[in-house]
Amino acid sequence: MLALDLIRRDPESVRRAAELKGEPAPVDEILDLDRRWREHLTVAENARAEQKQLSRRFAETKDGADLDLAKQVGEQAKAEQTQADEIKDRLDELLLLVPNLFDASVPIGETEADNVVAREWGERPRFDFEPRPHYELEVGFDFERAAKVSGSRFTFLVGPVARLERALAQFMLDVHTREHGYTEVAPPYLVNSTTMIGTANLPKFAEDSFRIEGRDLWLVPTAEVPVTNLHRDEILDAAELPRRYVAFSPCFRSEAGAAGKDTRGFIRQHQFHKVELVKLCAPESSLDELESLVADAASILERLGLHYRVLLMCTGDMGFAQFKKYDLEAWAPGVGRFLEVSSCSVFNDFQARRANIRYRPAAGEAPRFVHTLNGSGLATIRVVDAVLETYQQADGTVRVPEVLQPYLGGAEFLI
Repeated sequence: MLALDLIRRDPESVRRAAELKGEPAPVDEILDLDRRWREHLTVAENARAEQKQLSRRFAETKDGADLDLAKQVGEQAKAEQTQADEIKDRLDELLLLVPNLFDASVPIGETEADNVVAREWGERPRFDFEPRPHYELEVGFDFERAAKVSGSRFTFLVGPVARLERALAQFMLDVHTREHGYTEVAPPYLVNSTTMIGTANLPKFAEDSFRIEGRDLWLVPTAEVPVTNLHRDEILDAAELPRRYVAFSPCFRSEAGAAGKDTRGFIRQHQFHKVELVKLCAPESSLDELESLVADAASILERLGLHYRVLLMCTGDMGFAQFKKYDLEAWAPGVGRFLEVSSCSVFNDFQARRANIRYRPAAGEAPRFVHTLNGSGLATIRVVDAVLETYQQADGTVRVPEVLQPYLGGAEFLI
C-alpha cells in the first residue's frame, strides 16, 4: 500500500506507475475522498472544541442556553465524525487497489518481450539423441490418476520423482540455512484474510487463490504470505535487521488467468511445492538485499549444473506489488524452453504498510516501516523438470546431480 501522503504530494507519479504497469488506480477518487474526509474531520474537531468551551462556560454560569448549545454542537461533532469514518473506510479500501511504484532501473515495457536478460550462466546441454520432455520419462509421474482423484492440473509423484523432489527440497533448505544465513520456518498452510491483505494477495488476486468455504481461511499461494506476516503489527529493533527466513511449503493457486497454458506435464499446477526466501530489512539496504537474494537462489541452479538466465522484469510484466523484480529461468532441453523457477522481488514498504511491520532505527526514534523482499529458492516443481531433462540418458534413465546424491543414498541414477 502506498502512503496516502505520497499520493497527495505526487499523484502524477502514482498515475504513471499504474499506467506503465497496466493497472487501474483510482487516484482521483482517492484524492476527492481524502479532501472530503479531512473536511469532515476538521468540522468535527472544531465542534468538539466548541462543545468543550460551552461546557466550561456552563460550569461557571449555569446558563441552560449554554448547556443546550453544547449538546447541539456535540451531536454535530458525532455526525461529522461518523461521516468522516465512513469516508475513511472507503478511502482505505481504494488504497489497497493502487499498485506500487517502481525503481528507476526497471525497464519500461508492456509484455514479457520487453524484459531484459541481465545475465546467463552455463551452456545448454548437448545430446547425441533427441531429449525427451520430463512427462515422457518413466520416473513416476501419474497425471491420469491425479485427474481422477482431484481434476486437471494435479499430479501424483510416485517413487523416483517423489524422492527427487524431496531431495531437492532438503538440499535447498540445507544450503540456505547453513550457508546463506536464513532461519528455517515451518509456516501454517491456511491463513486469514488480514494475512492475505498484508502481502497484497487481497483484494486483487482473490480469484487466483483458494478459499475455505464458510471460513475466513485461504490456502497459501506461497509461503511468502504467512512468513512475511510473521512480524505483523510488531516493531523490530534495527539491530535485528535484516531478518532472513526460509520455508518449504505446498502452494495452492487456481491459475484463473492461465487457461490453456502449460497443460501438459508438471509445469503449471494447482498444487506444487516451493522453497521460499523472505527478508525484512532497513530501507537503505533493500536493493542490495535484492541482489543477494537473487544470488542465493541462483547458487542452487549453479550447484545443480543447470543452465539458467536472469531476467530483469519490465514495468508491464513485473506485477502489482513489486518495486523491482528479477525472474530466474532454468533451461529445460526436453520441452526446449526456459522455465521460470524463481521470482525475486523487493516491495519497499508496500507490504509492510499493509501488515504494519516496523522497526526502530535507534533508541528514542520514531518507528519506520521495514522493506520486504521474497523469492523462490527455488520452486521444486520446475527444477524437477529441468533436472530430469538435463540429466536424462539415451536409455531413458536419469543421472543424479552430484550434489543430490547424498540425499538419495549415494545413488548415481534415479531409480
